[in-house]
Order: sequence, then C-alpha cells, then structure tokens
Amino acid sequence: MDNRLAFVVSLIVTVLALGLAWLLDSGTQYVAGLPLLVALALFAFAVQWAVYVPSFLGQTEHYYDLAGALTYASVIALAAGLSATDARGGVITALVLIWCGRLGSFLFLRVKRSGKDGRFDDIKPHWGRFLMAWTFQGLWVFMTLLAALVAITSASAQAWDTWATGGLLIWMVGFAIEAIADRQKRRFKADPANEGRFIRHGLWAWSRHPNYFGEIVLWTGIAVMATPLMQGWQWLGWASPVFVCWLLTQVSGVPMLEKRADEKWGGQADYEAYKAATPVLIPRPPRTSAS
Repeated sequence: MDNRLAFVVSLIVTVLALGLAWLLDSGTQYVAGLPLLVALALFAFAVQWAVYVPSFLGQTEHYYDLAGALTYASVIALAAGLSATDARGGVITALVLIWCGRLGSFLFLRVKRSGKDGRFDDIKPHWGRFLMAWTFQGLWVFMTLLAALVAITSASAQAWDTWATGGLLIWMVGFAIEAIADRQKRRFKADPANEGRFIRHGLWAWSRHPNYFGEIVLWTGIAVMATPLMQGWQWLGWASPVFVCWLLTQVSGVPMLEKRADEKWGGQADYEAYKAATPVLIPRPPRTSAS
C-alpha cells in the first residue's frame, strides 16, 4: 500500500469512527460544540497523531503501545470527569484504568527490553503507512471503549444490579487470565535456558493464546455491565467485545503470532504436537500429547 492510499484509509477510518460516535451519543452533553462521544473519539485520534509525528521523525515505535494505554486512560478519565458518573460508571472507569495501567506498562517495557517491535519494521519508513498504524490505534481505543463510554456518558441512571455484578465478575476472570498468562510468558522468556524455545506450560498448555482470550473476556464483562444503559443505537456498544475479538483473532493478534511461530518452530515434532493438542484461543485442559 502506498502512502497516499494509506492516508485515504486513515481519513475514512476517522470519519467512520466519528460518525459512529455521533450516532451513539446521548445528545445531552457537548464539548466545544461537539457531542461528548464525538469529542472523545476525536481526542483519541488526536493523541495518536500528536505522538506519531516525533515517532516518525525519530523512526521509533517505542512509544506506540504506551501512547495507546495513555489514550485509554485519558479518554475514560475525561468521560467520567465530564459526566454525572454513578457507581456503575465509577467502577467501569476504575476497571479500565487498572487494565490500561497493567497492559500499557507491560507492553512498553517489553519493547524496551527487546529494542524493537517487529510489526513496524516494514511500515515505519513510510509516512502514510506508519500514520495508518497510529490512526488504527485511535480506532482501537475508541471501539474497545465503546460500551464503557456509553455507560459512563448515559443520561439515564441505573442502580447497581445483577448485570453490573455479573459483568464485574466476568471482567475479573478475564483480567486474571490475561495477567497470569503474560506473567508466565515473561518469566519463561527471562530464563536463558529457554532461549529459542516456545512456552507450553501453565495457561499456555490450555491455550496457545490465553492472554488474548482473557482480553476478550474482560471487555465482554464491561459490555455486560453497560447493557442496562443501552438504548436504541447504543446497543452498538456491544461492538466493543466483538471488535476486540475480531482484531485479535483475524488481524493483528493470533494470525501474526501463529505465522511467526510456524516460521520459527514449524516442522519440529514437539511444536507440531503442541499445536495439535492445544486450542488456538479458548482454553481447555491439556491433552497428554502436549505434555
């Protein structure tokens, strides 16, 4: 994809996101003349573009994940600060801040340790393609937060209920799975004895990508919490976990890592046995052949 086409794609993505924000906005709050959700979506993109400029000039992707995490935190904090947040909205805000604090620091330190992020090797020399990556991160932030933003900015008031409790429990399960899986892999890679090997113990014996499964589950929990506040077009807030699932299983998560793993270990008997015995995403107890 050349730079001009990448720029057009970035523009289209931004316009579509802003249009969705306008459609789902409750119409009760405005910021600088813009509906609140539209303003928040625009802010998410603006932060990415602001960090993109020095990153392109310096030809570095080191701050990509950190910028994403800080944008999550900023958008959710702004939404809560500009809205009459109730207990449900306050808890959702806290959950998002906890999530982005853990994942953002984890990803940033991982890139710093490795010195690079291979996803950007082919695109960062090209201004349009690199811009598209940052624009898609703005889309990722907005779409992932969609259900949370609907709940926090809703003009309706809902007492804490079984939806809130159930969603909170689902979020806790997903967060625990993701955090434990990341910790297990980090410790595995830190051991020099595991150089050139792949992890297949702990949660990684139950799923080849347990961290991604946890990610999908925790955003599903947020959507469950937000469900009682959804009205009309706001039911599209459920696009949040659907988008996360699609992104991780079809675009930038599982496909990329599976390809890299196949290139590195494909054909090795132990790796092929692990693949045959271990599901790609949804965990289940390991079979004997994966041990």
